[in-house]
Amino acid sequence: QVQLVESGGGLVQAGGSLRLSCAASKRTCSNSAMGWFRQAPGKERDFVAAIRWSSGTTYYADSVKGRFTISRDNAKNTVYLQMNSLKPEDTAVYYCAAGSTITTMTSGGNLDWGQGTQVTVSS
Repeated sequence: QVQLVESGGGLVQAGGSLRLSCAASKRTCSNSAMGWFRQAPGKERDFVAAIRWSSGTTYYADSVKGRFTISRDNAKNTVYLQMNSLKPEDTAVYYCAAGSTITTMTSGGNLDWGQGTQVTVSS
């Protein structure tokens, strides 16, 4: 099991930007893919973005394409989520996740989870 520690959440006005970070305790075949999910109050946890450690290939939910960018720093075992042009509907707890494959990640399957970080976008 990999330990994940998120940081970078906060309060921002609509149109603003935030960058989330997720530091993983290790990189193994069990966490070849990293990603971000979010959960708004009263709603299910939804996939946001994912990235492969090895190739850097990225995947995004349609709702964030063109606004959010996921990236990784292999030397630091850290994944980032740069969020631009934020909207009030982006308000949620954002969770970092680690999984063995991109398919597992995008389906929300057998994943390791971070503790979550709150992102609030005011109108």
